[in-house]
Amino acid sequence: MTILAKGKSVHFDDRYLQVELEDGRIIFTPMSWYKELQQATLNQLSNYQFICQASGIEWPELDYHLSIESMLAADQKKTAA
Repeated sequence: MTILAKGKSVHFDDRYLQVELEDGRIIFTPMSWYKELQQATLNQLSNYQFICQASGIEWPELDYHLSIESMLAADQKKTAA
């Protein structure tokens, strides 16, 4: 299996979750898509790690996981609508 999108860093504000990829792309998705993350503290959000060869993001304290590929797919669906 080839992993196309690998995360490099994660940033967020009150409106967007931003993931910078190793290839230079940046994904912006609305925080409103992630209710668990919206309810988290700044400290909890800052405590993330990349998992699955950097193809996913985990917030261990929140027991929450995101696939970067699914973020890309969801972003493309929203843009096409």
